[in-house]
Amino acid sequence: MSKYKEIKGFKVQTLATDTAASGLSSATWASGGTMNTARTWLAGAGIQTASLAFGGEEPAVSGKTESYNGSSWTEVADLNLARYALAGSGTYTAALAYGGYAAPSPRAQTEVWNGSAWTEVSDLNTARYGLGGSSTSSTAAIAFGGDAPPGVQTVAETWNGSSWTEVGDLNTARKELGGSGTSTAALGFGGTSEPPLRANTESWDGSSWTEVSDINTARQAMGSGTQPSTLAFGGGATGVANTEAWNGSSWTELADLATARKSIGATGVNNTSALAFGGNAPPNTITGITEEWTAPSTFSKINLGQVYYNSGSNAFKVTAQPVAGGSWASGGSLNTGRGYTGMEGDSTAAICIGGYGGPGNTADTELYDGTSWTEVNNLNVARSAMGSAGTYTAALAFAGNPPTPGYSVLNEQWDGTNWTEVGDVNVARYGSAGIGTSTAALYVAGRIRPASEPFSIGNNESWNGSSWTEISNINTGRIQLGGTGIQTAAIVMGGTTTPPQATGVANNESWDGSSWTELGDLNSARYAVGSSSTSYTDALVFGGYITSPSSVTESWDGTSWTEVNDLSTARNFAAGAGTTTDAIVAGNSANSASSETWTTSVSNSTITVS
Repeated sequence: MSKYKEIKGFKVQTLATDTAASGLSSATWASGGTMNTARTWLAGAGIQTASLAFGGEEPAVSGKTESYNGSSWTEVADLNLARYALAGSGTYTAALAYGGYAAPSPRAQTEVWNGSAWTEVSDLNTARYGLGGSSTSSTAAIAFGGDAPPGVQTVAETWNGSSWTEVGDLNTARKELGGSGTSTAALGFGGTSEPPLRANTESWDGSSWTEVSDINTARQAMGSGTQPSTLAFGGGATGVANTEAWNGSSWTELADLATARKSIGATGVNNTSALAFGGNAPPNTITGITEEWTAPSTFSKINLGQVYYNSGSNAFKVTAQPVAGGSWASGGSLNTGRGYTGMEGDSTAAICIGGYGGPGNTADTELYDGTSWTEVNNLNVARSAMGSAGTYTAALAFAGNPPTPGYSVLNEQWDGTNWTEVGDVNVARYGSAGIGTSTAALYVAGRIRPASEPFSIGNNESWNGSSWTEISNINTGRIQLGGTGIQTAAIVMGGTTTPPQATGVANNESWDGSSWTELGDLNSARYAVGSSSTSYTDALVFGGYITSPSSVTESWDGTSWTEVNDLSTARNFAAGAGTTTDAIVAGNSANSASSETWTTSVSNSTITVS
């Protein structure tokens, strides 16, 4: 006999914890055994369950060494030279301690630990402190950066078990930086150049350093792991709790330390298991706190749209991409800084069309691949403040302001390689909204010439792939407005009805294919906005001009607008494209080349019934 759930329902899985994207994303810090001697600026070697901590400040300069067995610390033989801001490599039975500071100067001393005692061996070529170091071996290590007269260093040296050899320098001089990896494959990240705090990350391939993606939070940092699997934690000018994981190409923010601090001791061989000990907690407290980082080896995979019951919290959960949780991040820079452009696509594949930059209107077209912009074939006619519609491989660019007097009726179509002139619009104007695709588009509102005509109009035209047809006007004529949706279901928002540099409007109207209806207004009246979405019930609007260029971002849920995370840079006349979970904005009226991308993470939310 069939069960009801087999006919009408679906099985809801019961889980003890929330689903996760990976074991790493659900990793956490837990308390470990407290050190016998609280100290800062110390070094370490080993793994989470078998670590060595040595040197530091108590606040007196320390030579103490302690061994960790996974639960408690035991004092063992001291370093021969007490010092702080040194580096360490190796294991808890075979470690290397090098560099550091002991009054009155930076030190070059290197000592080897054999499991019971330290022995002095060959010195570094350059005495320094606050240096980065990495390796899981005491016979093959690399030391880089640090501080020594006359200042912050780029110098790097490798250890072969008996002596140090100078190798290729870092690209950016830094001290108090984190390090991970081996003598032939290392990572150096964060640090300070007195000032500023640095976010730079550099990768070592055995012969040279290469700049790679920056750490998200610029800071003096500590870390552990290998070159493709690193964990960075703590640091900062006064002490932070931030934890980030490196996957070989980028950094991801994870769960914070329980206690924010800087100048921490750190050990570990990857980004799923690490130990953080000692350090200096704000405002200026030397601590012996130990924290253990662990990622679960088994977990329930997160999948967009899944529903499950969390037995631990006694709640039903759904996995979604809430717009409220989205954020803006820096994207690649345009080759030609400009504003008043057209844009289509999303954060991984976009096209930026024409605009105004520097001496005048431009025909420049650039494509974005998720990392960088590439110049491709130009528009046939340079224009700014035009309407656009479509995707990065199939777009329209219509009307706008050309180099010659008067506004344009010109319409050009992009096929992924070239622009071709197609059917002109009926009314020449600029500052209009473009909505839809390259074969089914809307051309809404804007400004016409001559000056005796109204400042703004509400004209609306529809494109069928070959020609434009005038259809119903919007209720409030305006220019420099935003628009999202498709040809038969769209919204337009913001804009201005009065001369430039005047007050914007908050008006929001929806199109059902035959008429316009007034809806809930924007929270912030403005014009020259960017917008994104292919839906009239789910949209973003960002930037624009309020009383000055704005960074405000608002999301539309079909009923009302809600303020969400702001742009990093206030901007107006900056084009935008994408969706409410994946958008891009670039340029501004000051001819900026910068871009930002908006993304939302997949997360678990409690289902509530009202």
